[in-house]
Amino acid sequence: MLPQKASSVAEYIWIDETAINIRSKSRTLSGTVESLSDLPDWNFDGSSTQQASTEDSEVTIKPVAIFHDPFRGGDNILVMCATYVRADEERTKLRPANTNFRDFSLPIFEAAESEHPWFGIEQEYYLFETNNAFTKTLLGWPEGGYPAKEGPYYCSVGASACHGRAIMDAHYRACLAAGVNISGTNAEVMLGQWEFQIGPCEGVTIGDHLWIARYLLGRIGEDFGISISYDPKPIKGDWAGAGCHTKFSTESMRQEGGIKEIYEAVEKLSEKQKEHMELYGEDNEKRLTGKNETCSIEKFTCGVGDRGASIRIPSNVEIEKKGYIEDSRPPSNIDPYLVSSILVSTCVAGSEHEEALFIHFRKWKEERKELES
Repeated sequence: MLPQKASSVAEYIWIDETAINIRSKSRTLSGTVESLSDLPDWNFDGSSTQQASTEDSEVTIKPVAIFHDPFRGGDNILVMCATYVRADEERTKLRPANTNFRDFSLPIFEAAESEHPWFGIEQEYYLFETNNAFTKTLLGWPEGGYPAKEGPYYCSVGASACHGRAIMDAHYRACLAAGVNISGTNAEVMLGQWEFQIGPCEGVTIGDHLWIARYLLGRIGEDFGISISYDPKPIKGDWAGAGCHTKFSTESMRQEGGIKEIYEAVEKLSEKQKEHMELYGEDNEKRLTGKNETCSIEKFTCGVGDRGASIRIPSNVEIEKKGYIEDSRPPSNIDPYLVSSILVSTCVAGSEHEEALFIHFRKWKEERKELES
């Protein structure tokens, strides 16, 4: 690596108007960054990301988490940022930008701090080869056709059934080098589909770590000429969808006899199916059909060891009478700040801070509709 003469590079990373795509830009800093307080706020042209008007285009980005930069190495860093826009004509105050759901999750996590909520998220995704400017083909699929039916691809080994291992392995190593809490990875049910797992992480950090893991995967994809898709159901028909199964527990659930708290949480979740489905991501109805190891989006079910249930209680949890639950409903395109905070709000903290989250989310949805019309 070439010397940088006492300078370091910070890659500022943020979520754009889509709530799934990631943007970033680089900044040279003097010396080494030791903490968030060493990092200045910055801004970008929000009119180019559909997060601000041309007349008032500056969107402020504030650093919220620091990771090592596995690409540049040395003292260079990746910086997860939250986005803000002007709240008054005098330009003296800021408010969260349209896809800044992190800010609205913080009071919910703070209210449940004594329960130390833990999360683990299984992020499924697809690898697409870009054939030209207009068409894409899933990695390993014949162009314009279909591979053999599902069966040989899950956790597969060998060139006939496994495509994309080099990409997965490069991503795995990048996450470890960055300090992302990645706990594993595997090939998934459909050819060209993979999964990585993030966690356990406590509170809001699950969102920070998952977003940086997604950023790293996108960067790795650039090197291989591969597009990453988080579409919950990119291929119609009897093919697997992609989810973000979310494991969740509290201190009370993890203690001896915590199974009582677990079933109380499941009961609370059963009463708020509609609210959770609203926040859990777009096009989830295409995935949650009651087929391909899913429960219908119209129903709520719970089962021990049942991968087709809305909420799965692992068999070892039922035996040990303590542990965690797995929410199978979130699709692959979730915002993890939304999913983790609504789980905490429903199961632990109550709805005191929930209203502001929903108001902000619904305002963003309305803006999206206007842009698409």
